[in-house]
Amino acid sequence: MTPKAVFWDMDGTLVDSEPLHEAALVAALRSVGITPPADLHERVLGVAAAPVYEMLRSEFGLDLPFDDWIVRKYDHYMPMAETLKPRPGAIEVFNELRALGVQQAVVSNSDRVIVDANLSAVGLIYPGMRTISRNDVREGKPHPEPFLRAAWLAGVDPADAVAVDDSITGATSGLAAGMRTIFWPEAPMAGPKGAVVINSAEELRAQLGL
Repeated sequence: MTPKAVFWDMDGTLVDSEPLHEAALVAALRSVGITPPADLHERVLGVAAAPVYEMLRSEFGLDLPFDDWIVRKYDHYMPMAETLKPRPGAIEVFNELRALGVQQAVVSNSDRVIVDANLSAVGLIYPGMRTISRNDVREGKPHPEPFLRAAWLAGVDPADAVAVDDSITGATSGLAAGMRTIFWPEAPMAGPKGAVVINSAEELRAQLGL
């Protein structure tokens, strides 16, 4: 049965942007003389900019103020955003749900400037579209606030909504918000307890009753 609302993570779920985020982070670290660790991608996947910055300060000695650091990272990221591609199958599902009148929103731990750039790059912008960035909430994922805000904006009960996310951080947020949560990782892995784990757009369509 198709749900009343579907709330999507952006990076890695709707758009294949995680490699760009990693490349920008690596370039920014190297520009200040820090060698990125081999497990950097796994450690920052789905995590907002501020906690990543705090980790880099405490473990690697990053000494730039946050505002200077984030500008440096985004200076590397923004030129690459034009090359973004959708995650195969994801936007097709989004558009199919839209045609059916299902309420939707993009719920991201990225800053507003990244949300707008990424969605514009893949053509996923239309009047009335709902997007929640890290700048729009007090607490980012894994806190439930981002997904709960999406439910409030859409006028639906969280229990009637589905959250779709590719990270443990994001799936944990969806579960905490009381939503049926679909965990669609970039590579097969176990999800948080209570999440429905899938590995393809075809499985996603089936889980959404399409």
